[in-house]
Amino acid sequence: MMKGSVFISLIALLALACSFASAYDPSPLQDFCVGVNDTKLGVFVNGRFCKDPKLVKAEDFFFHINEGNTSNPLGSQVTQVSVAEFPGLNTLGISLARIDYAPYGLNPPHTHPRATEVLSVLEGTLMVGFVASNQNDNRFFTKVLNKGDVFIFPFGMIHFQINVGHGNAVALSSLSSQNPGVITIARAVFGSNPLIPSDVLSKAFQVDKKIIALLQQQQGSNNY
Repeated sequence: MMKGSVFISLIALLALACSFASAYDPSPLQDFCVGVNDTKLGVFVNGRFCKDPKLVKAEDFFFHINEGNTSNPLGSQVTQVSVAEFPGLNTLGISLARIDYAPYGLNPPHTHPRATEVLSVLEGTLMVGFVASNQNDNRFFTKVLNKGDVFIFPFGMIHFQINVGHGNAVALSSLSSQNPGVITIARAVFGSNPLIPSDVLSKAFQVDKKIIALLQQQQGSNNY
């Protein structure tokens, strides 16, 4: 009798596990999505309406990426190719970006809230790196990459690239979301709208409020 009870309990646990496994929500494609009861007050999210398959052409799956303008304080330009720019990516769960770097140009520390990134160097020499979460003691992983090298930035990790060569550099970024999003750390912390109170940032970074004010002023004047 006991064996039968144990067997039934195991079957019940397996059934429960299967129900959890099948109850899967798709990854979000926006920063937030507040639920509404009236559809007239809502917007369509997590993808776009699909074009009639009979009207689809080869051009819908083609996109040309132009060279980016690196004449800015950072010396880099990210040209995003998400579903907003390339509708053919809709529902495919992928996107990409071209990154151009002037000599010593920097793609500053940032994170993608909805994607893992694979970076491929097409030209030049880059130093890249990412910082793990508090769970892994904020370990810093870094590598110098040359033409043909590939590096992975895991989902949600803060990462950067800097051109350490004497000439221009180009990289292609592949991302595991059609709308990966980006949070540039300096801009988010010191250039938020409205600004984070200086008391909060002064205590968080353990520096004088004058330094915080200077950083906020600098981020407010940046146009990149």
